Amino acid sequence: MNTTNFTPDTPHAVLAEHERQRCEIWTRVMGYHRPMASFNVGKKGEFHERRYFLEPERATAEPCVA
Repeated sequence: MNTTNFTPDTPHAVLAEHERQRCEIWTRVMGYHRPMASFNVGKKGEFHERRYFLEPERATAEPCVA
């Protein structure tokens, strides 16, 4: 039975609880990638406190001419 629904309010699929599955999150720590599930409490806290850099849009987007 397909219980996936799309509505204008929710453009993404709405799944029943039994259709969902856990997503394993990996991140780079100390030069190598590790699953977050293996982190201790302190490292999980550090992960959630991270701030991500977003490069601002360039004021003038001029083509690069060589």
